[in-house]
Amino acid sequence: MPFNRTLMSLSLACMLGSTQAQAAGTDTSVDSQAIVTHYADLALATYSDALTSARALHSAIEQLISTPSEQTLQTARSAWIAARVPYQQSEAFRFGNSIVDDWEGRVNAWPLDEGLIDYVATDSYGEESDENPFYSANIIANPILQIGGRTLDASTITPELLSTSLHEIDGVESNVATGYHAIEFLLWGQDLNGMTLGAGERPATDYDSSNCTGGNCDRRGDYLRAASALLVQDLEEMVGNWQASGAARSELTAKSVTDGLATITTGMGSLAYGELAGERTKLGLMLHDPEEEHDCFSDNTHWSHFYDAKGIQNVYLGKYSRIDGSLMQGPSLAALVASVDPELDKRLRQQLDQTQLAAQVMVDSAAAGEPYDVMIAPGNTAGGARIQAFVDSLIAQTRTTEEVIARLELGQVNVEGSDSLDNPAAVQAP
Repeated sequence: MPFNRTLMSLSLACMLGSTQAQAAGTDTSVDSQAIVTHYADLALATYSDALTSARALHSAIEQLISTPSEQTLQTARSAWIAARVPYQQSEAFRFGNSIVDDWEGRVNAWPLDEGLIDYVATDSYGEESDENPFYSANIIANPILQIGGRTLDASTITPELLSTSLHEIDGVESNVATGYHAIEFLLWGQDLNGMTLGAGERPATDYDSSNCTGGNCDRRGDYLRAASALLVQDLEEMVGNWQASGAARSELTAKSVTDGLATITTGMGSLAYGELAGERTKLGLMLHDPEEEHDCFSDNTHWSHFYDAKGIQNVYLGKYSRIDGSLMQGPSLAALVASVDPELDKRLRQQLDQTQLAAQVMVDSAAAGEPYDVMIAPGNTAGGARIQAFVDSLIAQTRTTEEVIARLELGQVNVEGSDSLDNPAAVQAP
């Protein structure tokens, strides 16, 4: 499980009146309200692309279930990887927007105790956990479960069963029954390669009722279908939340323009620092633990990190490259910062570029046969240095984001932290 996160408070004087920062010498031709509106439009476009990609994934999964083969399995895996591209870019909208943050655990929660869902290799996974009675429940193999004096009827696997009865059952966060990573596990299976090259190797016959491996092939297909249908439903909800009268857009537009700009910088700083640099990257590097790899079954973590960082850059520049190839561009925080302090804007742009370059190094390493879980292996000094360079760059851009918050006088902005960065002595190996 992730370690408890800390909050770093930036207590700054709250600005009154117009958020065009006239007192700081801002060019009043930069319309701060338009920046906030465009930010909401970017969120709508990004989640819309995530929904389109999730629908394509669901179609590929239906094909796999109806005609299981190595080809249809690979097509479904490719669709999952493609679906991660827009979704990861959406995470910059998570922090600061409570509706998004409350919803996020339904679609992207990790790490997960995969034994809740399906069969596992008990020699590496184990058979039970003191913290989680559902650690090896194996819903796919057990239509009726009796655990801790409770009876759970899972005879019919539906999206409602996954979302209301199984996800985070018993209040255990690692009981992840829904979302991208549950689907990832069902497509790839466990990665049993440790810190050597190789992802999960689930065979297509795990879905072939006439030549079934792993047992319960029909129920496995039912679970995968329900999980992908639920992902589509959840993304439909979030797209609705960013429509003109949607809950997330309404929550944002109800804020003052100053607070709207603070929301933008909260998302940029918290994703870059506490979440991406800390919980998703530095923690795994410190522990040398492949279980702390974000896309651990597919070995796709390098791309997930790349697109998380890209989403932050999108928000600052007011740009987003859509999956149809079009470029969305509009009023940006970068333009506002440049009107106040051109050198500060230049420095943050350069740091955002540097973060993308550091992420690209990880991508190139994976393409050359050294993915994320190999890079964090003990003794892999060069691999660890690649990952640390990414962490360092994220930290640097966060410090500059804090300067932006101060320069624009955005008030008290909470940037989420991580023990792995703020209190390393508190981090203990599992």
